[in-house]
Amino acid sequence: QVQLVESGGGLVQAGGSLRLSCSASISIGSINTMGWYRQAPGKQRELVATITRGGTSNYADSMKGRFTISRDNAENTVYLQMNSLKPEDTAIYYCNAKQLWGGGAYSNYWGQGTQVTVSS
Repeated sequence: QVQLVESGGGLVQAGGSLRLSCSASISIGSINTMGWYRQAPGKQRELVATITRGGTSNYADSMKGRFTISRDNAENTVYLQMNSLKPEDTAIYYCNAKQLWGGGAYSNYWGQGTQVTVSS
């Protein structure tokens, strides 16, 4: 079982920046993929960004160039640097850990989420 704890959310004006952190209860070096997802009111949860154990990152199109995901294996922490924030970025941001077990089996773990609110 992996426990994930997010922090760093808050209220920011449009054009501002926030840095989210996700601390894991185990070594993230053993986890295949870490990621960030978000869910706005009345909408489905959507991908923000992921980063593999090897350091390959992937972003949703609307976040490319504005958001940066990174990982610090020594600290068992994943970060999401968010710049040029827009009101439409307002959502609860969730940390995710995906562990592959082979044969198509995997485990998904989620944090409790952190609220990001961008005012216009």
